[in-house]
Amino acid sequence: MGIIVAKFGGTSLADSYQFEKVKRIIESDPDRKYVVPSAPGKRFDSDNKVTDLLYLCKTHIEHNVPFDQVFQVICDRYISIAFNLKLSIDLQPHFNEIKAKIINGASKDYIASRGEYLNGLLLAEYLGYTFVDAKDVILFDSKGRFLEEETDDALGNVLLKCEKAVIPGFYGAMPDGSIRTFSRGGSDITGALVAKALKADVYENWTDVSGFLMADPRIVKNPLPIKVITYKELRELSYMGASVLHEDAVFPVRQANIPINIKNTNEPDNPGTVIVSNLEKQDEHVITGIAGKKDFTVIAIYKNRMNSEIGFMRKLLSILEDYNISIEHLPSGIDTLSAVISNNSINGKLEDVLDEIDKRLKPDTVDVLSDMALIATVGYGMSQRRGVAAKLFTALSEAGVNIRMIDQGSSEINIITGVENNDFEKAIMAIYNAFVNE
Repeated sequence: MGIIVAKFGGTSLADSYQFEKVKRIIESDPDRKYVVPSAPGKRFDSDNKVTDLLYLCKTHIEHNVPFDQVFQVICDRYISIAFNLKLSIDLQPHFNEIKAKIINGASKDYIASRGEYLNGLLLAEYLGYTFVDAKDVILFDSKGRFLEEETDDALGNVLLKCEKAVIPGFYGAMPDGSIRTFSRGGSDITGALVAKALKADVYENWTDVSGFLMADPRIVKNPLPIKVITYKELRELSYMGASVLHEDAVFPVRQANIPINIKNTNEPDNPGTVIVSNLEKQDEHVITGIAGKKDFTVIAIYKNRMNSEIGFMRKLLSILEDYNISIEHLPSGIDTLSAVISNNSINGKLEDVLDEIDKRLKPDTVDVLSDMALIATVGYGMSQRRGVAAKLFTALSEAGVNIRMIDQGSSEINIITGVENNDFEKAIMAIYNAFVNE
């Protein structure tokens, strides 16, 4: 018998019908002994997530607006689930306590965490599992910083005494008992921490999609699924927006060499995507996936004999740091250096930054390329095959896409191309067709 830690997202636990699906999934494999639930998500497009409604309660209080109506909507969601599943739990004392604490100025973290807490109570009774409150096993210090080793010990000590348990996601507690949450989507992190502490065989992350696809289905029609992907490849694709799980959820299980399986609650027989440390053999495709983002600005600096000027790059970085601007990429040549920056980061600061660059770096020329998009073509197979870059650039050329920037990491598992925003979709389709529909 092994151990599977199964985390279920908000859409997987949005109502009693979804709860029934989750129970069937859990009971189909006796190794699914530890379950991490999110708060109820949307049941339909115009619905609200419970976490959003809880944040709304806090906003109402801050503006001296009655929150009773919003709070009742939240209560009704849980009451409906409990009633339809014929659960015996009395939720009213929990509702009374939460409402009283909101009135008395409870923190935003406490209020937001109650969505997972209440869902955990319901799921634990429905499954017949032990309920373990995350505040007792997910630990933060007095400044709100996550305590990795202490959490690992606490989880192991408590959960190994439970044959089967439900641990709410998203939150933990500081030494004084006050609730502290991870960032939104943090239930993924909780699941990963539980898997690491228990040395689980697999960390299953159940959501409303069947893993990762090789490209955005809004751009490429019916893209192929990614069956297996490495953590490094996932990191590259996630950075470019291909996100299914919380980024920080990768690190605990990666450290412990535990595979993650992204699966679909509504299609439980679909194998989904497995995330592993290393691939023993390459997939049939040279690339693993394509992802990208729009709206970047490139500041391209040229200065004769730049390579012999000590500290040139440091000066550029310090200018951007002074203006609190982060850099996405920094491709360079002998006499050229380009800073690729998100438009959101440089918005309203561009002219001041250019003046400072002119004053402190004294470049020969500075060109600004705006409305740029970045596309990452990712895959371990790329580093072992000749002609990959040539094939990519030929595909873009034949599609009439003008490449404005090229950047390849030293790992050789990705090639990033910069194109104009209006060529973004065309470029992704061209790359996909060249490598997948060849």
